[in-house]
Amino acid sequence: MSPEDKKFSNNTAATAAADATDAATTDAAAAAATETIVAPATPTAGGALAVLRLSGPLCGRVAKEAFGRTAEPLARRAYTGVWRDTAGAEVDRCVFVFYAAGASYTGEPALEVSCHGNPLIVRRILADCTARGCRLAGPGEFTRRAFANGRLDLSQAEAVADIVNARSEDALAAARRLLAGELGRKVAAWAERLLRTLAGLEAYIDFPEEDLPPETQGGPVAELRTLAGELAATAETAKFAAGLRDGVATVIAGAPNAGKSSLLNALLGEERALVSDEPGTTRDFLSEYLNAGAHRIRITDTAGLRTAAGAGALERRGMELAREQIEKADFCLLAVDAAAPPPELPDWAQAAFAHGRAMLVLNKSDLPANPLTAALLPNLPRAAVSAKTGAGLPELKARLAEVLERGEIVPAGDTGLVVNARHADALRRAAERIGATAELLRDGMPAELAAGTLRDALDALGEITGRAAVENERMLDALFANFCIGK
Repeated sequence: MSPEDKKFSNNTAATAAADATDAATTDAAAAAATETIVAPATPTAGGALAVLRLSGPLCGRVAKEAFGRTAEPLARRAYTGVWRDTAGAEVDRCVFVFYAAGASYTGEPALEVSCHGNPLIVRRILADCTARGCRLAGPGEFTRRAFANGRLDLSQAEAVADIVNARSEDALAAARRLLAGELGRKVAAWAERLLRTLAGLEAYIDFPEEDLPPETQGGPVAELRTLAGELAATAETAKFAAGLRDGVATVIAGAPNAGKSSLLNALLGEERALVSDEPGTTRDFLSEYLNAGAHRIRITDTAGLRTAAGAGALERRGMELAREQIEKADFCLLAVDAAAPPPELPDWAQAAFAHGRAMLVLNKSDLPANPLTAALLPNLPRAAVSAKTGAGLPELKARLAEVLERGEIVPAGDTGLVVNARHADALRRAAERIGATAELLRDGMPAELAAGTLRDALDALGEITGRAAVENERMLDALFANFCIGK
């Protein structure tokens, strides 16, 4: 066999192996979809009630047999009954609702069972379901089935996890918009506009002799430029995603003995950080969460900042850590002892606080104010508080929420559409291809090349809703693995 033939044979074998793997994965996914799955939909640590959900073809039969009915229950009606296991032993009195195929969360026949929240009862019902032919669901499997059955697009499926994990009102509002399909509708509208332009280009390719508009006509170029701008602007909202998900990273900084740790404790309403009159006692940083208005904030107390002269090695290391936290923070609260002379801060700190994403917190307002403090960083918004007495703390939180809502750190006003990193990547790729095509069309690019590039952009848009990536089981495995069991 010649080297060329051997290389061809190896490539063919590799391709065949990859095809076989994909086919096996697809077959396994198809087989899994015909099984009936079961999982608790509420925490299993105990409570007044627990909810279990089943999805798949056995749901009607399980309800009939477990509750001793003569026929399967009618859809969307609440029943009460005693669940008896396969041996006939009573497990619990439950409320249950059956959903017919096409009318449930997953799009399959489904059964939801409410029982008492004792974990022993939950485990017995789960065990009995498996004895009746069901299997335990994996993470996110219910939502994955909803996606596979067309009940949700992929952006909506991701929003389900965002709804469950939201820890602030604005994070919840952003997740609701995605779950309601707002991004999917936008993607569909963008794709429709792109298809119209693509149809014109392909008509020119197929029928160049017809009296069609020139392929470099200003109209398509202008439309493509506008579309690329809209996609890029939407992709930029991903900068808000981390703050909505993890909290706005906010650092309390300032000179030693400005009351930073006391301020943290006062904001949290508990003694979380140790407080001492000795300056420079905070050598590390400490993070906690709090809410200001609709916003979740991850607030970090840091070591005191001063010029390096007179500072020991451990204190200098603490200031280095403080600098790292300040430079990567979304926002800073510069705590100042309002009764003392203005602090001498390192040059880098003054530059960091002057960028606008900071607020001056005039602490110790219960003491007579030093008049020189009024001239300190006059461009920053400020609030007067007393960490000792609690005076001014509600106003500080309200002022902080107001500053955050300017639109640089969290979305301005009512939380708008915010995309995640995966959406943003697809939007940017589509915008780049569309924008580049517009410029090349203007410069005389052949219609055949332009059409191919725009089809790539359409594929990128399809990745957002998942309709172009339904066969990519590995990607879906990774995405739904982050969901909780029962969702």
